[in-house]
Amino acid sequence: MYDVLVVGSANADLTVRVTRRPGAGETVLGTDLVESAGGKGANQAAAAARIGGRTALLARVGGDAYGELLLAAQRAAGTDVAPVIVDEEARTGTAMIIVGPDGDNSIVVSPGANAALTPDDVAAAKDVIAASSVVSLQLEIPLETVRAAATAAEEAGTRVVLNPSPAPEGLAPELLAVADPLVVNEHEARQLSGRTDGSPAQWAAALRERGARSVVVTLGGDGALVLDASGTTTVPGIRVEAVDTTGAGDAFTGALATRLAAGATLTEAARFAVRVGAAAVTKPGAQPSYPTTEELSQFPEPSEQSAPTQRP
Repeated sequence: MYDVLVVGSANADLTVRVTRRPGAGETVLGTDLVESAGGKGANQAAAAARIGGRTALLARVGGDAYGELLLAAQRAAGTDVAPVIVDEEARTGTAMIIVGPDGDNSIVVSPGANAALTPDDVAAAKDVIAASSVVSLQLEIPLETVRAAATAAEEAGTRVVLNPSPAPEGLAPELLAVADPLVVNEHEARQLSGRTDGSPAQWAAALRERGARSVVVTLGGDGALVLDASGTTTVPGIRVEAVDTTGAGDAFTGALATRLAAGATLTEAARFAVRVGAAAVTKPGAQPSYPTTEELSQFPEPSEQSAPTQRP
């Protein structure tokens, strides 16, 4: 029995820090290249496992050194990697990351083995899906595989947390219909809601009207906004000095899924996830920055505030 099964990507993160980002056609010098474990799926699994969630990962990696690096990182975090498929003929996915002086990043992903994770792989893992309280999904693997995982979870009565990132032009109604919650940042919320103006609360309401069972909009250092059947709630952020924001959203989503699996309300889970996301930005890298429960005690819990919006 798992608290969280993550079905998604696993990438090797290749990170360079720069004093300023290059313009078109420009070359700038950066720091030495740092290789670390990443990928939205693997990040969320590591975040969930580090805070004590019984976690498993369904992903594909290549039979290369990067694949070994990713598996070792998951084992160190406490993730069960038995469902991970090692494709000896494939190259492990990679993400090239440029981190600016403000801690913000720009990322280019080369999918590699992630593109070969298929609906058949999901079908072969149906018992694992049925044995999980929550299935967490993202969009760095083929969309048909995400659909298959969502359908399998729905049939098994397993809750689905959907993080539609990288943001698509639109999201299939059947995916929106199983999202409980749909976890989006402000850019994704605006794009998927179809609104070019408005506020996070309005974007969340539009997404729920389009079929999502519940919605969480992450607001970076300002916390998060939660919308479910009980209404709209804002969760304040925790002010920290950001060193590197890489993977902070994944830390939030992994923590959110873990708390939901433990029976927390969506707002309670979001309050916890804000703390985990804040802790993650205080250290460099994605998975290496994710806190344990003991490390999280250094970060205060945000107070809950009701937003001045209408109940849905």
